[in-house]
This record gives sequence, structure tokens and C-alpha cells, in this order.
Amino acid sequence: MEEIPELLERFRRGAELVAVAITGAAGPELDFKSAPDKWSVRQIVAHLADAESANVVRLRQVISEDNPTLFPFDQNAWAERTNYQKRKPSQSLDTMRQLRAENYELLKDLPGETFSRTGTHLRRGTMSLLDLLRLFAEHAEHHAVQIRAVRAEYKASRQKAAG
Repeated sequence: MEEIPELLERFRRGAELVAVAITGAAGPELDFKSAPDKWSVRQIVAHLADAESANVVRLRQVISEDNPTLFPFDQNAWAERTNYQKRKPSQSLDTMRQLRAENYELLKDLPGETFSRTGTHLRRGTMSLLDLLRLFAEHAEHHAVQIRAVRAEYKASRQKAAG
């Protein structure tokens, strides 16, 4: 359990990593997709806000209930049916920041033994609170890298078009 402080710090920083990754993105850059089946910066940030919303419930279930069932969500259906392509990145980022901060405040003061409490995720199987913390810390980090890659591809496509 010695990794908890480091994971908590990575988790806490997640929204700011995303904020830095989207800084300066505007106009067509927000909606650029490197391929039809890939997400734009706008869609990625909307996904992060929705994932953080789902995490609010998952964390509290594992902390409070005995072996709760953790339901997955269909991220592509959420993207399509909740209009990720029209969501404002600034609002999505604000949502992610607020929920991430609240989740961090909840987690940081829990006794170490709470991180061994488990729930059963319908796709991933048994997951401890520590597993969830690790997954959620990595999730924001992964998408911050993805956003930087999409932005780099956008810039490369503009240079190629100009060139």
C-alpha cells in the first residue's frame, strides 16, 4: 500500500495534465480526427468528464458497499448519444476538474485498509479501490498523451496541406 500517496498525486494531477494538453487548441483543431473511427480533442475531453462522473459512483460504491457490482459504460454510445462532437471543451474540463477534485478529497483521507475493499466490475472482474485509483490515474494520463498526439497530427496535416 506504499504506492497510495504516489497514485493519489497522479490522480490529483490528472485534470491539469489534460488542461495543459488542450491549452491553445481552438477552432478546427478541436474537431480534427486522424481517422473516421478516432476521437477529436473535443470528444476526448467530453469522454473524460463523463468517465469522471461514472467514477464518482464507482468509488463511493466500493468504499461504502460490500462487494458492489460496478457497471461498465459503452463509451462510443455515450459519445454519439450525448453529442460529444458539440460539447464545449472548457465546460467538459471544468466538470472533470470539479469531480476529480471532489474524488481526490474523498480518497486522500481514507485509511489505508479501505483501499483493499473490492467490487466486481462486469468486464474486469474483482477490483479493489486501489485498482480503481490506479486505473483512474492512468486514464487521464493516457488521454493527455492522446490529445497531444491528435494535436500533433492536426499540425502535420496543416503543414502538408500548405506545403
